[in-house]
Amino acid sequence: MFPCLPDAPSKTPSAPMAERLAGWAARGWLRTVDAALAGFLWREVPAADPLAILAAALASHQLGRGHACLDLEATLADAAQALSLPPDGADPLDAIDSPLAVIGGLTLARWLTALDCPALVDDGSGGAPLVRVGTRLYLQRYWRCERRLEAAIAERLGRGEQAATEALRPLLDALFGPPARDTVDWQRAACALAARSAFAVITGGPGTGKTTTVLRLLALLQALALQATGDGGRRPRPLRIRLAAPTGKAAARLNQSIAAQVAGLDLAKLPGAEAVRAAIPRQVTTLHRLLGSRPDSRCFRHDAEHPLGLDLLVIDEASMVDLELIAAVVQALPPAARLVLLGDKDQLASVEAGAVLGQLCEHAAAARYRPATADWLARATGQRPREAFIDANGSALDQAVAMLRVSHRFDAASPIGRLASAVNADDGPVLETLLASDDDALQWLPGEQAGEALTDTIVAGCRPWLECIRAGAGADADEFAREVLAAHAGFQVLCALRAGPWGVDGLNKRIADALQQAGLIPATSGWYAGRPVLVTRNDYGLGLMNGDIGLCLPVPDGEGGSRLRVAFPGADDPARVRWLAPGRLQAVDTVFAMTVHKSQGSEFGHVALVLPERPSPILSRELLYTGITRARARLTLACAGGTGVLQQCVARRVIRAGGLLRDE
Repeated sequence: MFPCLPDAPSKTPSAPMAERLAGWAARGWLRTVDAALAGFLWREVPAADPLAILAAALASHQLGRGHACLDLEATLADAAQALSLPPDGADPLDAIDSPLAVIGGLTLARWLTALDCPALVDDGSGGAPLVRVGTRLYLQRYWRCERRLEAAIAERLGRGEQAATEALRPLLDALFGPPARDTVDWQRAACALAARSAFAVITGGPGTGKTTTVLRLLALLQALALQATGDGGRRPRPLRIRLAAPTGKAAARLNQSIAAQVAGLDLAKLPGAEAVRAAIPRQVTTLHRLLGSRPDSRCFRHDAEHPLGLDLLVIDEASMVDLELIAAVVQALPPAARLVLLGDKDQLASVEAGAVLGQLCEHAAAARYRPATADWLARATGQRPREAFIDANGSALDQAVAMLRVSHRFDAASPIGRLASAVNADDGPVLETLLASDDDALQWLPGEQAGEALTDTIVAGCRPWLECIRAGAGADADEFAREVLAAHAGFQVLCALRAGPWGVDGLNKRIADALQQAGLIPATSGWYAGRPVLVTRNDYGLGLMNGDIGLCLPVPDGEGGSRLRVAFPGADDPARVRWLAPGRLQAVDTVFAMTVHKSQGSEFGHVALVLPERPSPILSRELLYTGITRARARLTLACAGGTGVLQQCVARRVIRAGGLLRDE
């Protein structure tokens, strides 16, 4: 059943077990850290069953694949799917001696028996390094993160209504106009539900108006706060509101959007309109900056003992927030503070462990509002959800989740919007029809066409911003940088993989070679004018965060020549340019092409999305949807493996293992 492993536990880790774990790590089936953790646990608990040690190694492995835990039952039902194995580039012969082969003959009962080891596994009450909840096995830290988040959400959902129903209706009418009779305005409903609860989630696809909705929500909440009378008749004060996003790129994009929209927000019919407008924050920061990151530490300056000074926190692009980070956020919130999460539930989840937004929005499409909630919405908004959205068995969480359902970016005829919808619905016929169309907004390059035709498309896409650089800086270097950065946002190559000829590593080299041959860049290595770079590690000293993108530009040196400097958009003010000498940047990669994961929180006029020549565990419906929806106006979809690989990508959904709010 478990070849090459000892039948009975020994006092020290057995050579076969240690060799096998090390071998799996060497061949990429496990990470080195997974094997190291297993070895450490067996040294600490030498009486542990080998199957328990294997479970610990796989629980650690799952964290690297974005899962909060190891689902034992799902792993036994389909180990390759559950564990995202084999790894890319694995030799088929390796499968003969792999975790999949070992698990093949295992039963759930046998595995659970092996985990009956209190020194190694408990229910979370005894401090064991592993925690088992039913058939889910956690590393203790991640189990504690889930429980902390659950407790914070449950406490806020249990507070009761945060805004009086009779106060909401006139303010909603002032913000949205009189309610339509025959349809539900989901932006209006989302504002009402978020005003009602101390915890709320607003989800929706690209162009559904999430930012517009949240700005109206902030106006609504500030209007309510400014109308209130404090204890002893004291003057009402506006809410202390902070806006945050998980990455610098997402924060900068939201900054730009808010700056453009707050001034134009129609508040004419709202009481105290200008006081309300002045109370709406315009600055967005990253969650790490908000919490106060401590270099070389998992800890933050703000925590339960040193809470944030705010009344309401809004987190945009919440799909990118991992379990450990959101647990740190709720720990740092003052007890009375409210929390609103904003994001697209269908996007890729965070790179780190957890799929918080996806799990919270599990029933968002169905809504599942209780009859009492539907009646309340009718009174507060003047619109009652139709019967299909009403469910007497809806959970407390369901009553605080709103899904925006109308896209204003992609109309019904938009090929990009229709393609994204077809991918989400796994609608093969519509997908084939769209790819076969000759619409200029959608270019399909399968098989061999993903070679030369893709290169031509990429060179044409990069040409505008590179020619802008070649034209040179004028007297105002900042204005030059803003112009080039704006042009650069017009086109981006996205990849599913990092390694291989169709991954970031291979494509960046090929693109650089093609651009040099076209005379658009002077070199392909080192620092040169036109090199785009992606920050790969937070650098608090320079104020750069993982995911920030900069461009290497020639600027006048004051002596008739030029020197190279790297321009980054301002972290909290995108109109400001930060200039850094190349030598100060220690953790950056060239980024003519970037992974879809790294592109989250961004959008580009034209996206070239590149899929590899063969299936991979990384390819999924969520990845494809996320890549497609980074494009505003034009999409080039290239797949070296042709239609077959694309279809397998669409068919594969990633359901991350976790127990958030599933044991209530």
